[in-house]
Amino acid sequence: MSVFLFKRLITLVATLLGASVVVFLVLEILPGNAAQILMGPDASPEAVQALAQKLGIDRPAVERYFDWVGGMLTGDLGTSYAYSTPVSELVLERLSLTVPLAVMAMVLTSLIALAAGVYAAARHNKLGDVGVMGLSQIGIAIPNFWFAILLILLFSVHLKWFSAGGFPGWEEGLLPGLRALLLPAISLAVVQSAILARFTRSAVLDVLREDFVRTARAKGVSERGALWGHVLRNAMIPVVTIMGLQFAELLAGTIVVESVFYLPGLGRLIFQSISNRDLIVVRNCVMLLAAMVVIVNFVVDVLYAAIDPRVKASDI
Repeated sequence: MSVFLFKRLITLVATLLGASVVVFLVLEILPGNAAQILMGPDASPEAVQALAQKLGIDRPAVERYFDWVGGMLTGDLGTSYAYSTPVSELVLERLSLTVPLAVMAMVLTSLIALAAGVYAAARHNKLGDVGVMGLSQIGIAIPNFWFAILLILLFSVHLKWFSAGGFPGWEEGLLPGLRALLLPAISLAVVQSAILARFTRSAVLDVLREDFVRTARAKGVSERGALWGHVLRNAMIPVVTIMGLQFAELLAGTIVVESVFYLPGLGRLIFQSISNRDLIVVRNCVMLLAAMVVIVNFVVDVLYAAIDPRVKASDI
């Protein structure tokens, strides 16, 4: 296990380093100038140059890259050009909404998908199986932003059960905050649960055909006991893989949903920073999302070994 974890840690560090280079270079070659946008189109070239020098964006790219990486390692992410606020404060403030939203959507996704997938596998080629697969196909085809608009029309406009958008803040209490995130979480969970339900069904069906399941049944274990006690645990490795990828996708995919519900999360911060050419914020936010994806994948690999002890370092 120690060799396995060491290899995964080396891979994690190398991936983060490569991601930092890609993120920096992609944003570096984008057209536009932050100093020009902040000063306005009528500013003189001398004023634009003076602001660029003050912001430090006139220095060589290599120097700025190493300063950026060094700042990330020490927790100094710099100061936003547009907000004149430390980037770390902006990011932490927005993460307090985006992370709970992604976690809430992932919990809903897991509950719906695991129940639906196991139910469909237990009723293979029967009406229940066909119904679940049909609904999952519809769920995959529905864009989450369109479903979010439908939820607003139904629960906010017609039934008036929820607010159409906005976030009261966690200082108003846990329940009001969770209530404000419920519709966005549902809109994110619909597509993801449809995908995960199909993978769960496929994984459970593969395990149901194994010899040890037939042996358990021959020993008198009930169908439900065999399904939940033996089959599901052994079917979880491919399912956990998809869940890890989906959680990373939820973190990055909140941009559109946060815009629909007008939530002040990380996604809206990235969108606004791109519009303001506030590249220092965009760079750090994108790198943070990339780091979250890599870390989630690392956690999934560790869960492999926890779920199935047969997983060895040489298998990865």
